[in-house]
Amino acid sequence: LASSTEVLRHRDVAALDAAERAQLHRLLAAFALRGETRRSARRRPARRGDVDPRRTVRELLRRGGEPARLRRHARVDRPRRVVLLVDVSGSMAPYADALLRFAHAAVRGGRTEVFTIGTRLTRVTRELSHRDPDLAMAAVAAAVPDWRGGTRLGELLREFLNRWGQRGMARGAVVVLLSDGWERDDPRLLGAQMRRLHALAHRVVWANPRKARPGYAPTAAGMAAALPSVDAFVAGHSLAALERLAVVVRGARTGTVAGVER
Repeated sequence: LASSTEVLRHRDVAALDAAERAQLHRLLAAFALRGETRRSARRRPARRGDVDPRRTVRELLRRGGEPARLRRHARVDRPRRVVLLVDVSGSMAPYADALLRFAHAAVRGGRTEVFTIGTRLTRVTRELSHRDPDLAMAAVAAAVPDWRGGTRLGELLREFLNRWGQRGMARGAVVVLLSDGWERDDPRLLGAQMRRLHALAHRVVWANPRKARPGYAPTAAGMAAALPSVDAFVAGHSLAALERLAVVVRGARTGTVAGVER
């Protein structure tokens, strides 16, 4: 069983049969995704750290001015918000279900927002909040009107930034686009919106299921326009690739060459 699971981890999702997909779904249900931590402005009592003058003074007053132990506090580490933009267009049909199950696991971990992109932008965080993954997928299917349609990445990214990102959702967040980068509109619009996104977000990650194919190069107009504003460009075709994506989202870097995991 362990051997078959290990083989499945590296199989391309698009090539799985029904039984293998069911096994993949069970593995994805146990997945976890958290953004890299950041030092927040909040502080908590701690044995080591900076002296907390207010608590120290209160302790002195409580003791009537008698000497008291210095009270200390330290900043609280919190995971950064993660925003997932999942492409559900026709070219992504073999991967969309697995990627949304990956997103479902991420939402369960907290501080994650999920949108689908195709010909429309749809926020599906609430639908993915169902504990049962199959119920969550059914809710997403009912909420998303543009399954297997075209792709308007630039226009929808602009809509996301204008409606959600500029207000604060993308500020300081780790934003992950899960898409093959096919764009039917002017790729210059996508390039401009990616630059806006990169200026707002802490990091921008792009996971492309096509990247793992032999001889792949990011030469499609949309992908080529987006890549200069991407901090990490990774594969997204298998469970193992999604595991590596989770590591990247947590803040690890796996290389330094443009167009390769970095």
